Amino acid sequence: MDKDFQMIAKTMYGLEDVLTKEIEVLGGKNVEKLIRAVAFTGDMNVLYRMNYSLRTALCILKPILSFSAKNETELYNKIYGFAWEKYINPDGKLYIDSSTSGTVFTHSLYVAQKTKDAICDRLRKMFFHRPSVDRENPDLKIDVHISDTQVSISLNSSGDSLFKRGYRKNVGEAPLNEVTAAGLIQLSGWNRDCNFYDPMCGSGTLAIEAAMFAMNIPAQYYRKRFGFQKWSDYNSFEWKKVKEEEDRKICDFDYQIWASDISQQAVDKAEENINLAHLNHDIHLFRSAMEDGNRPEGKTLVIMNPPYGERLEVDDIIALYERIGDTFKQHYKECTAFVISSDIFALKHIGLKPSAKIEVYNGNLECRLYKFEMYEGSKKASKQTSEQ
Repeated sequence: MDKDFQMIAKTMYGLEDVLTKEIEVLGGKNVEKLIRAVAFTGDMNVLYRMNYSLRTALCILKPILSFSAKNETELYNKIYGFAWEKYINPDGKLYIDSSTSGTVFTHSLYVAQKTKDAICDRLRKMFFHRPSVDRENPDLKIDVHISDTQVSISLNSSGDSLFKRGYRKNVGEAPLNEVTAAGLIQLSGWNRDCNFYDPMCGSGTLAIEAAMFAMNIPAQYYRKRFGFQKWSDYNSFEWKKVKEEEDRKICDFDYQIWASDISQQAVDKAEENINLAHLNHDIHLFRSAMEDGNRPEGKTLVIMNPPYGERLEVDDIIALYERIGDTFKQHYKECTAFVISSDIFALKHIGLKPSAKIEVYNGNLECRLYKFEMYEGSKKASKQTSEQ
């Protein structure tokens, strides 16, 4: 039986609570919410499961070394003194990600270079050969994080970021990455008990993530490669077991998932991605302006990512958001709608009072996710009717 060890799942700011719940459901222990990350413990089975099924994690790290360093010489020496030969062959390939904060170490690329030098120098002295650096397909991906003088070094078990699901080949001009899209769906509180619709679908990411969530398709179902598969303690039998267990959870969805966009180019990109995900029979995709009022009949959750202004040039961003509000009022009664935008001023021009405002990031953009509840008649009348 493998011993439990600590892991850290990184995420986007604003998705920590969502990720915490995911980790708990999948069997993580001693779960602790951090900033843009969640710490937990588990064995290798748990590490495999988290990589395969977490929807809102960017990567899963396994911390292996922590120490204090006051200068670059101390940093080099303490990394050099670690037994790296347990983790990488001298003929292997490595890649190092680094991040720094504070006044002691201010250049992350320099820290990555010193880390690489220390590891390679140790292995060259021991074996007369040293690993090479390979960004695209390393045997070992290392994460170095420095806060002031505190250094934390981890193995990245995921390899490529977990937002790279494997189904998206085409993106629009203002793409919403898969982790962010999955996070918005979780933040909406959707219980998979009604229809889902994205009327500004772009390359289709929200609809695809909604379909995968609705049918319990693991987040990395389409992914071919993980970093842990090159580790010396990789257990292919255990990995196959985890995949089979998670895949058995896939189920049917009793409602509809729709996606549309005014741009034919966007619809074409979405269609290709939906086909790559083998969800063309599960997502109804079509070209339509939002103002046309096309939507599924009955109770529907709407999530949309309209242009912000920073990423897309819009002739009149205010007029666009006013049209969104007008369309909600005219065509989206008995729906709950979520709109994400970094343009707070434009969001106010939707002209409806949001029932919730959630801070979240889309890439490096600080955004707000506004929730609007549309009722048939007044909110008070709708509540009275539902209570009868």
